[in-house]
Amino acid sequence: MTDPEKYARADEDILKAMEKPGRAYLLGLGVTASLAVGGGLLWAYQIRNGLGVAGYTHPVNWAVYITNFVFWVGIAHSGTLISAVLYLFHARYRTSFNRPAEAMTVFALMVAGLFPLIHLGRSWVFYYLIPYPTERQLWVNFRSPLIWDVFAVGTYFTVSAVFFYVGMIPDLAIARRRREGIRKTIYAVLSLGWRGTGRQWRHYNMLYLFLASFATPLVASVHSVVSWDFAMSLLPGWHTTIFAPYFVAGAIFSGTAMVITLVVPMRKTFNLYRYITDDHFESIAKILLLTSLIVSYAYVIEFGLAWYSGNIFETELFRYRALGHYKVFFWIMVACNSIIPLTLFAMRLRRNIPYLLIVSLLVNVGMWLERFVIIVSSLSRDYDPYAWNALIYRPTYVEVGITLGAFGMFFMLYLLFVKTLPLLSISEIKEHL
Repeated sequence: MTDPEKYARADEDILKAMEKPGRAYLLGLGVTASLAVGGGLLWAYQIRNGLGVAGYTHPVNWAVYITNFVFWVGIAHSGTLISAVLYLFHARYRTSFNRPAEAMTVFALMVAGLFPLIHLGRSWVFYYLIPYPTERQLWVNFRSPLIWDVFAVGTYFTVSAVFFYVGMIPDLAIARRRREGIRKTIYAVLSLGWRGTGRQWRHYNMLYLFLASFATPLVASVHSVVSWDFAMSLLPGWHTTIFAPYFVAGAIFSGTAMVITLVVPMRKTFNLYRYITDDHFESIAKILLLTSLIVSYAYVIEFGLAWYSGNIFETELFRYRALGHYKVFFWIMVACNSIIPLTLFAMRLRRNIPYLLIVSLLVNVGMWLERFVIIVSSLSRDYDPYAWNALIYRPTYVEVGITLGAFGMFFMLYLLFVKTLPLLSISEIKEHL
């Protein structure tokens, strides 16, 4: 097959996914949209009736909503990292995952940004978190972690969205040539007059390299800021210096698992075996294994620091995590994040795609539970022993429904993405061909 034939085949195979959807796709879109709408209705119910409908109990006033915020921010981080860092290192298997990973980043940040507002209760005054001059000359409290999150997540979303869009410009021009009617007009506008000239490619490569270089340190800095929401407090289990690298490693771990979760069914559904091979999955499975080892090391270090500190409150907190009311969640977390991924040392299992999908799903469960355990167990064992066994926090149906709605919103946005935009980077695939 000649090069022009290979290029035409790549255009056809990847753009074929954007054709008229089938029944299975519409069913999935309907289910995810229903979950998203249900979560929105429960949020409206909470606004109407107040935060009393959530399961908050003294001293646990940060719970599922903040767990979801940290989880989705973590999911977002691996997307840009996979795309930007692998681009800087010229990793060829990047082309199989960069576009889904970048889309995942943008959508996860959109979901994550909702949860601080849900947690606030009075969501309609969210603008109090944004620093801007007013006639009353009142400014936000720049020492508040909530303000840090506004800056960090806002900046990261802006850079990620620009990075995602810039990477699609050549592919949107290809879609423009192969579509008719209103879709052709939309792709023509979005492709910004791209013609693929040598001058355009030079400027494009310079811009893409700059954005990749800019996004890479942003990954570490943004999730470090999220970790400081906890580490800057004096609460046992939170006040520790390892939280920044610990949270960054956990973000890469959970995000990599989510990329695998999204790409495995996508490859099968749209018959992309030519462009996403078992070798590519093996490579990304190695990233999953490496980050699992780093996260497991952090688990051990946490217990070691508590023991070595001699602080009775720290020691009690970590004993409570392993043996207290939330011990089931803790040990499921350890199994999903530390024990099961060790099986990926076997090359045969790294190349077993159904098994890799199962591992990625379990890692997603384990990483959500990790954030839950860190937040809820630490608040349950603060410096006031009187409150230790007063009330046990249990999520209500409102919190569970809003959480399911967040997952529904994320997968709904992703399903819309695969039918409206090129789901793989056609131009980069052609470059490797």
